[in-house]
Amino acid sequence: MFGIMPVGPWEIVLILAIVLIIFGPGKLPQAAKMFGKSIKEFKGAVNDQEDTKQS
Repeated sequence: MFGIMPVGPWEIVLILAIVLIIFGPGKLPQAAKMFGKSIKEFKGAVNDQEDTKQS
């Protein structure tokens, strides 16, 4: 699924449970929003890097 380190459904559930314990239910939407924003910025940087290589 993710190349070198495959992540199954149980691993995802475990990660989500740990995140819920760390952040708590009140801050979870804010943490998810920050995570999504970070992924979007990372993808943008990767695309910019690929565009630079092609030029």
